[in-house]
Amino acid sequence: MHDLLKRLGIADINPAACHSDWVSGGETLIPSVNPASGEPIASVRSATADDFEAVVASAHARFKEWRMVPAPARGELVRLLGEELRRHKEDLGALVALEMGKIRAEGEGEVQEMIDICDFSVGLSRQLYGNTMHSERPGHRMYEQWHPLGVVGVISAFNFPVAVWAWNAAIAAVCGDTVVWKPSSKTPLTAVAVQHICNRVTQGTEAEGVFGLAVGDRHAVGGPMLGDRRIPLISATGSCSMGRRVGEAMARRLARAILELGGNNGIIVTEDADLEMATRAIVFGAVGTAGQRCTSTRRIIMQRSIAEDLTNRILRAYEQVRIGDPLDPDTLMGPLLDQDAVDTMMKALDEVRAGGGEILTGGKTLDRPGFFVEPTVCRVRPDLPIVREETFAPILYLLEYETLDEAIEIHNGVDQGLSSSIFTTNLLSAETFLSHRGSDCGIANANIGTSGAEIGGAFGGEKDTGGGREAGSDSWKMYMRRQTCTTNWSRELPLAQGIVFGD
Repeated sequence: MHDLLKRLGIADINPAACHSDWVSGGETLIPSVNPASGEPIASVRSATADDFEAVVASAHARFKEWRMVPAPARGELVRLLGEELRRHKEDLGALVALEMGKIRAEGEGEVQEMIDICDFSVGLSRQLYGNTMHSERPGHRMYEQWHPLGVVGVISAFNFPVAVWAWNAAIAAVCGDTVVWKPSSKTPLTAVAVQHICNRVTQGTEAEGVFGLAVGDRHAVGGPMLGDRRIPLISATGSCSMGRRVGEAMARRLARAILELGGNNGIIVTEDADLEMATRAIVFGAVGTAGQRCTSTRRIIMQRSIAEDLTNRILRAYEQVRIGDPLDPDTLMGPLLDQDAVDTMMKALDEVRAGGGEILTGGKTLDRPGFFVEPTVCRVRPDLPIVREETFAPILYLLEYETLDEAIEIHNGVDQGLSSSIFTTNLLSAETFLSHRGSDCGIANANIGTSGAEIGGAFGGEKDTGGGREAGSDSWKMYMRRQTCTTNWSRELPLAQGIVFGD
């Protein structure tokens, strides 16, 4: 482990108490625990109120200079950041696996998402387009342009400890913004490693200070961040309850929020679907990251005529899931994050049993160090209350339907609206699911699973998922302010709508 930290530039951190040189750190220690063993890796000193003030003040002052740097030059910074991430992809991916518990392939995949968003943002730096339009007044030119917004606050969750920061930070940087990052207190080491990478890229350049970090809980960092008027936008990833707190706080000061919250993602499987392909997507979506993705597959809504066949296929596939050390290349599912996550899963399964549901496989903890559980498949009714909730664990609910309209009603009958999918070879069924009367989610797929997303498309969801969009398409507009400009190049002063005022 020491060699890994050394390659990432944080080997000088004392395993008992580490802090970075861009904040002093208080006396409160935030432990980083390996979920595969339950043993501490290191501790990070929490930022104090003075530390947080210093980070935000620095970002605010730096913004006034960074916004004046031409956007293509800002893109060059992000290109260099992407190159540095490429050099450290394996090591940073391993640290993600070590601290968060997702398997190494997923950890490296998360770093690849960081690289991809850097590549996307480099191109974006030359495409921050505004519109021109015809004025109704003669001798006038009218157009829209976009200006940098300010300091962007990023609140990231434990399950994607580095990628979500990059989704926001890379786009914010090319838009001319500076960034203050509050990572999850469950995964502070990965944030420290990323900040060191940023520091190496920006040191001695005009980009120095664009990226800042403040490690701490919601009392030390989160609350002050929400109330700070120097931060006009906060992008927050987490639970629906957390998102409500963020949204309410930002609304009180009329600021912006990008909210990417819970998902209770379903897949409809029709009787004409390719069941082998559907099974592969279901298992990856439900078991990947031990069910701790916001896009994890949680509900399978299958046509009754193929329910028995599909159920048997899923159960056979679950028998082949190898559970173990996330750094072992043969492992397909690592541990849950901590004991609280295990307890939450077991409580949900108690509610399944109490509500008449049937556990078909799994449902137990593993007798070994760490926070390992068995991936679980349950047969349930759609009206079982626990099915409407997002349980961040590898629990898969099987539900049945007769008609496509019934399936869509079941699918949309939850409060969350992030990712969704249908497996079918019928074009009419696929297009119905993707139509106005189909999926009510921000992401809707046909013949691919719910888990994962490509950088080019805006990522986010509807309803209790928060309505935010990150990472692709025109999401950059959230990080900038729009300005409508009109120039009168004539020697007359005609008024809008032909109004005559005075002589």
